[in-house]
Amino acid sequence: MVDIKLTTKQQKFADNYIETGNAKQAAIQAGYSKKTAAVIGAENLIKPNVKAYIDKKMKEIADSKIAGQKEVLELLTSVMRGQVKEVLVAGNGDAVEVPTSTKDRIKAAELIGKRYSLWKDVVDINSSDIKIVIGGDTNGD
Repeated sequence: MVDIKLTTKQQKFADNYIETGNAKQAAIQAGYSKKTAAVIGAENLIKPNVKAYIDKKMKEIADSKIAGQKEVLELLTSVMRGQVKEVLVAGNGDAVEVPTSTKDRIKAAELIGKRYSLWKDVVDINSSDIKIVIGGDTNGD
């Protein structure tokens, strides 16, 4: 990827803006005049190089902190396969590693199955067992 060229003040502004979300305050912290900080802050946010830098950094932050689809599916798969161990405290106070419970493995498999639409609820509309309830009246009156 091409390096994004910023002045020292622009980079300080962008880094402060990412942290605070406040353009005026970020401009002041970057060393711009307090009198013009609101205008400079707004202008910096629309400069292509500053905007590109902020967008790139925000994406990096999101990528590092938020689990993506692949990461979630990998975790669910490892739980389902029993590769994840749980730590339990035994009666004597010792920590013991045990395989993931069957209940948790089934739940992981269920979530993976939902993701890939492996099962669908099917209703037989020709069944004589269907009862339609209107207004909570179950007596048929």
